[in-house]
Amino acid sequence: MTYPTQPKASHFIDGAYVEDDTGTPIEVICPATGAVIATVHEATPAIVDRAIASARAAQAAWAAMTGTERGRILRRAAAIMRDRNHDLSVLETRDTGKPYQETSVADATSGADALEYFGGMAATLTGQHIPLGENWAYTRREPLGLCVGIGAWNYPTQIACWKGAPALACGNAMIFKPSETTPLCALKVAEILHEAGLPAGLYNVIQGRGAVGASLVGDARVDKVSLTGSVPTGRKVYAAAAAGIKHVTMELGGKSPLLVFDDADLDSAVSGAILGNFYSSGQVCSNGTRVFVQNGMREAFLARLAERLRGVVIGDPLDPAVNFGPMVSEAQMNIVLGYVEQGRAEGARLVCGGGRIDRPGFYLEPTVFADVTDDMVIAREEIFGPVMAVLGFDTEDEAIARANATEFGLAAGVFTSDLARAHRVAAAFEAGTCFINSYNDAPVEVPFGGAKLSGVGRENAAAAIEHYSQLKSVFVRMGALEAPF
Repeated sequence: MTYPTQPKASHFIDGAYVEDDTGTPIEVICPATGAVIATVHEATPAIVDRAIASARAAQAAWAAMTGTERGRILRRAAAIMRDRNHDLSVLETRDTGKPYQETSVADATSGADALEYFGGMAATLTGQHIPLGENWAYTRREPLGLCVGIGAWNYPTQIACWKGAPALACGNAMIFKPSETTPLCALKVAEILHEAGLPAGLYNVIQGRGAVGASLVGDARVDKVSLTGSVPTGRKVYAAAAAGIKHVTMELGGKSPLLVFDDADLDSAVSGAILGNFYSSGQVCSNGTRVFVQNGMREAFLARLAERLRGVVIGDPLDPAVNFGPMVSEAQMNIVLGYVEQGRAEGARLVCGGGRIDRPGFYLEPTVFADVTDDMVIAREEIFGPVMAVLGFDTEDEAIARANATEFGLAAGVFTSDLARAHRVAAAFEAGTCFINSYNDAPVEVPFGGAKLSGVGRENAAAAIEHYSQLKSVFVRMGALEAPF
């Protein structure tokens, strides 16, 4: 069966699809074939202004609704999203190249979880009564106003919901700009929200490259910006938002460590390394791409890893049996191939992979380097592809020090059967999102975000509410007020 990929129009504004073909065309390329599967048009200044104006006009009435009313709409959208999971997963696979085996359980389902979770939380967003003797005070939790979400290309449906759900639950409006590389799925999120009863204008989607994002971030009518992207992009967006003293959430890149101790369960540790390096073909910001294995287990770990990687199934990503897909674009594939060559040139030992797969699309082999040292480029820079660097270590203190010796701090993981050590190591990690005997789990109930250059603020869980709302304090004097003159 052929699934349509050309959207009804490029943008979704004020409750309807909107086209302006004077905007620069953006071709949508299927990573599995290299073929153009759709074309959208970049938002013109008129489209940007229309999106902002409609969002500002709609937000006050939305904020005046009860949290119960807002939450009911979000939960209804979650149910629609789950009902359409198959079609949404197919679209995500065509847009990103990720296998249907993955998208069917990790993308629209995760987005639905966020809509449901924050839909349930919306009615609980209340203030606090503060007794002060005869007098008293109270707080009100209020929306920020107009939020802008800027998405990455690796999880377009999930990110559109991770940003939209808490923003809407708090009473804000949102304009979401997906990555120009994967622009299709966010339009479906907007369509579903509107079908669920979201008033027009509250969740608008506009397309474009960096200049469109910059025009949104720099607009005085925007109150908050949430970005998922690279550190260089984050620096630019953060600086532009700072000029207007806007609220900001940044979920940026990483070069996360995964520590495997000698007493770890070998197969669980190998599974964690596979999930932390090859899921989504390595295109996950929190991936544990520096795998530190205690020297007593290192060769056994490498042997078992190589054996397990022979189970990779490559083919049409819409085939449910396929478990490894292409890179998102030819450009990203070539970036990763460049890192593979650097790894070879620096003397790392290539255990497996290292090349392009001979088939249409942008496929790379799952690649493992051993004998990697901390100063190698492949151990320092984020590759964002299926390339694992395995490093040896002797002691716990050494492993922690080396794990933290990076400017990034998004995620970190540890595999060990010693629970005291597990919690000790997790406490010592300089990272915002940590895992014990697991890797890359991202339930909506748990805050997600980074430390150091990996970001600021948190997504998901109750922590996200702090980044999409603000507190107003009201002091109440019960008696007469006197002044000195």
